[in-house]
Amino acid sequence: MGIIEFINGEIEMINQNNTEGDVNNTLYRKEWTEMFISEDTAEILDEDEKYFLKQSLSTPCLNVAKRVEGIYIIDQQDREIMDFHGNSVHQVGYSNAYVINAIKEQLDALSFTPRRYSSEVSIKLAKKLVNLSGDRLEKVLFAPGGSEAISMAIKIARKFTKKHKIISLWDSFHGATLDAISVGGEALFRSEMGPLMPGTEHIMPYNSYRCIFGGCKDCNLKCLDYLEYILERETDIGAILLETIRSTDVQIPEKEYYLRLRRICDKYSVLLILDEIPTALCRTGPFFAFDNYGIVPDMVCIGKGLGGGVFPLAAVIVKKELDISGDIAIGHFTHEKTPVGCAAALATIQYLEDFKIEQKVNEFGIRIKNVLNRMKDKFEVIGDVRIIGMLFAIEFVCDRITKEKASNFAERVLYYCLEKGLSFKISQGNVLTLVPPLTITWEQLGKAFFIINDSIELALNNKIIY
Repeated sequence: MGIIEFINGEIEMINQNNTEGDVNNTLYRKEWTEMFISEDTAEILDEDEKYFLKQSLSTPCLNVAKRVEGIYIIDQQDREIMDFHGNSVHQVGYSNAYVINAIKEQLDALSFTPRRYSSEVSIKLAKKLVNLSGDRLEKVLFAPGGSEAISMAIKIARKFTKKHKIISLWDSFHGATLDAISVGGEALFRSEMGPLMPGTEHIMPYNSYRCIFGGCKDCNLKCLDYLEYILERETDIGAILLETIRSTDVQIPEKEYYLRLRRICDKYSVLLILDEIPTALCRTGPFFAFDNYGIVPDMVCIGKGLGGGVFPLAAVIVKKELDISGDIAIGHFTHEKTPVGCAAALATIQYLEDFKIEQKVNEFGIRIKNVLNRMKDKFEVIGDVRIIGMLFAIEFVCDRITKEKASNFAERVLYYCLEKGLSFKISQGNVLTLVPPLTITWEQLGKAFFIINDSIELALNNKIIY
């Protein structure tokens, strides 16, 4: 059911099923484009539409980037836009000198290696990732992207356990390839795809604000009771796959959730695979998000920001006993051990360490939480705020009791923020998902919060029925 809104005397129905990202074809987008996109930029966007296949979330494009630097996207009209989206690749900011210089040096030294050859730089990165896990995960495979890392993890689980079934969560996102959408739970990616990969089962996702069981503190983790119920009856399940923290709308499980999940996996001899493709590299504080919970998975997938926001690179890092696939091909990707990507990743990690980003994220996280809670106290339209490290969300509702989603309100806030130079994405139709570069200063964050606060006030004063 859509929400009726009135804009300039017109009535529009906004679809509330946009669970992953922004709405791209509403009157708000049309209105913003007419006001803020120049004729030259519009011509480029027309060319984009002419030559690229259309797909949800990506088209029509919002704007045209001229360059990126630090926390900013600079558009064709030389406007600086703070990017709190970045597809989660910009932990060390855009055009980071550590990363750019490392790539340039590596291009001159060794630009590519066929699969039959190793390189010192790829081994150095693998060793570094193992060390960052505290040597609790001891083996690594690289891949060109996160979807491929998920694919490799699934293959390893099947090979090791001799069981083909895997449990994952509805609403989860693990990539856009056919096997990744099979274990994923987003309707936007699964819809109209026909038969998906067999052996995938889904359970209710963790949701601290909209849990159907009533909330973790009240239900004693009934979602995990249901998981155990399944495992007792299906003995051919080899692994459980989930996002350590769901970044799309920032769902942050309680520590007890993971402690019990780890115990369940051990009890039923099921592998625990964690997807940290958008949340590793200090986004939540520690390098690996699972270190917030005092557990160790059997496998973890990382990616996105691993290549410093420049080079596509992902990895699956696993326990030593899972190294049993020497007789089959697990990845075998052409750019699997790319020396240029590995150099970019090493430079990214070096930057995180040199600038003590983990400590900074922990300190900023406390301050951000205080700001968000004050904002929630001020605006009744904010139903919930969620934060871990420098990943945070603001959820808008029509009423805090019913929790009815204020979807078009979130979209209006988005475009007010874009007018003032702040970009982010909307998730679940009513959640502002905010993912700033970890290089951001507190002064820059303060400016962003001022923009959000001002935009909420403007949206509240606008004549919207939400």
